[in-house]
Amino acid sequence: MTGTLPRRILVAMHVDVNGARLWFDVEGAGLVPDGREMRQRPTVVLVHGGPGSFDHSYLKPDFTRLAEVAQVVYFDLPGHGRSDWGVPEAWSFELCGDAVRGLCDALGLESPIVYGHSLGGFVAMVYAIRHPGHARALVLQSTFARFDLDRIEEEFTRRGGEEAGRVARLVYAGEGASVADEEWDRTWRLIGRWVPGEDELARTIVNREVNRTGGDAMRRFDVVGELGVVECPVLICVGELDAITPVAAAREIHAALPAGNARLEIVEDAGHFTWRDAPDRYWPLLEEFVRGA
Repeated sequence: MTGTLPRRILVAMHVDVNGARLWFDVEGAGLVPDGREMRQRPTVVLVHGGPGSFDHSYLKPDFTRLAEVAQVVYFDLPGHGRSDWGVPEAWSFELCGDAVRGLCDALGLESPIVYGHSLGGFVAMVYAIRHPGHARALVLQSTFARFDLDRIEEEFTRRGGEEAGRVARLVYAGEGASVADEEWDRTWRLIGRWVPGEDELARTIVNREVNRTGGDAMRRFDVVGELGVVECPVLICVGELDAITPVAAAREIHAALPAGNARLEIVEDAGHFTWRDAPDRYWPLLEEFVRGA
């Protein structure tokens, strides 16, 4: 497996990584004709959010657009979607970070650009910390490097009032069982102008056991002090309307990375799913970074 499948052909497969089977798709060519030569294009590995509540599917069909400038690899994290679920208690960010490296090794992908959205950004940071020098570049989209429950409550309160802040605090503290579905639905919608709807949710394979385990891991998450080992170029992108991974969290990541390697982009009038809220501004930004990397 070389990671150079024909452009515009989408395939779905499993590969064994660190004792587990991971499900993945590849879209776009790694090698393209360029005169008398074959030119290598960058490969972007997409790491989805969660934990347990999402798989790669919400990134489709939007990220097909990225296949115009790169080979795109979608996959489901361990414990998610169509990959092996394993034992919920064994799930961790370290497991997933190593899975990113293992997937690349199994597919023969060298110097990937690793794109992490939301919880996928946590995984991308852990991968880069544990495997320094492996990534060509990172994209940290709508994410944070340190869980801060007070910050989450403050952001939701600022956008939706005290009741929204109360509900968000309960949910992200792991006490969501006391919150009615209607309350959470109103609060969840404060993360941006677009959130996944019925179609996207119907396509998602949910693992509620990993949702609980991953939620506990998220509440312990703090890699701010370790980001200094990340030497590759990093694009940190955040929508200004995002309440769960706000601008302040993106600035914290930017400040913790080595000077000169990190670029912070704040997209106005956009939220957690930035590419949906501001496609006219988002895609040129991401495509330019991928080309440059």
